[in-house]
Amino acid sequence: MSAATAVPNLSAKNIIDIIAGVSDVGEANDCLSPLESIGYKDVTPQPQPDNAEWYYCLGKGHHSVGYHLHLVKFNSEHWKKHIVFRDFLRKNPQIAQAYCNLKKELAARFKTDRLGYTEAKSAFIESVPAKANR
Repeated sequence: MSAATAVPNLSAKNIIDIIAGVSDVGEANDCLSPLESIGYKDVTPQPQPDNAEWYYCLGKGHHSVGYHLHLVKFNSEHWKKHIVFRDFLRKNPQIAQAYCNLKKELAARFKTDRLGYTEAKSAFIESVPAKANR
């Protein structure tokens, strides 16, 4: 874990997550073909409840080194939650370090199980907006 991240000094796996805002699922769908032309072939549609805010997670192949591009509704609660998380870690180095330690532990435990890794860190991630709002 050593890639650069949006949070200074935070260790990361060799996949950089990027969030891109779109107006709705139609605009997200319109992005798929141009993204495929630059190598995004691993498209994971997200569950579509009536109030969906996260449309797709796109990658360049299973466990690829590179990027995961998340197409989400711009300025939605899902969008804001991720921005709050990033900003809170930037302002609170001790919390960022705790997250870093957790990520290293989980990376060792889950190795190539991306879903397991993601699910295992979700409780930590979900706790941050509540801390940020205090």
